[in-house]
Amino acid sequence: MKRFERHRYLIDFTLSSLWRKKGKNISLVMVYSAIIFLIASVLFFTESIRKEAESVLQGTPELIVQKLMTGRHDLIPLQYIEKVASIRGVRNVKARLWGYYFHPASGANYTVMASEDFQIGSGETIIGSGVARTWETIQENSLYVRDSSGKPLVLKIKEVLDDETELVSSDLILVAEGTFRQMFGVPQGFATDLAASIRNPREAVTIAEKIVSLLPDTRSVLKQDILKTYQSLFDWRSGYVLVLLTGSLLAFLIFAWDKATGLSAEEKSEIGILKALGWDTFDI
Repeated sequence: MKRFERHRYLIDFTLSSLWRKKGKNISLVMVYSAIIFLIASVLFFTESIRKEAESVLQGTPELIVQKLMTGRHDLIPLQYIEKVASIRGVRNVKARLWGYYFHPASGANYTVMASEDFQIGSGETIIGSGVARTWETIQENSLYVRDSSGKPLVLKIKEVLDDETELVSSDLILVAEGTFRQMFGVPQGFATDLAASIRNPREAVTIAEKIVSLLPDTRSVLKQDILKTYQSLFDWRSGYVLVLLTGSLLAFLIFAWDKATGLSAEEKSEIGILKALGWDTFDI
């Protein structure tokens, strides 16, 4: 019973001491909570974006074949489809048309793709919600762009993609194949790259080596390489933010350490009174 009373008195004194210095203690708690909140927010946000990206990229082709010219990405002939499809283990090969369109009015780049998954007529487009929000020249539900020859081209907006897909479709502009070729001047018989699906994903590396051997002017990009690139990108950006917060964290730690190791005149007086009343040094 005496031991219980002893601890109760100790708790009462601690609470009363904290309450007497409530302004200083509340400010310390607020600063500490703010720093922990900032660091935790960066870590949690980065991890959530990484998980979301991994979920979205599950639909990425197992293998992407790109043609190289002077070490850079170039248009690939459609004749390469048969050569890639002839390799054992390749299930299907599809040509893809995609590119980037810079819009001077908004000062941003948008991703333009020729899609076969949507029914899009010539001169029509389906856009992401980010395009509708940032494109500065939308008039009468139409996009005004310029084709490869500099002539104006009007695209009628057929649909705006759902906000739930904004992570991957925010800057997306979907058009018909003919419209895409007109916008970027891509000739018939060529595509941006080839997307190949593989029967056994464990053979992806071997098939990629066979494609490069068969088509020396190409390179193969594996799905796992894309995932690693996104992971490195998110790690780099989160690390950059954490480095910026390091200065604030160190300043707070130095401040807390100084407060914990140094005693004010009031605290010294309290210690003397408590010892005079019979408190142990360990309890104080």
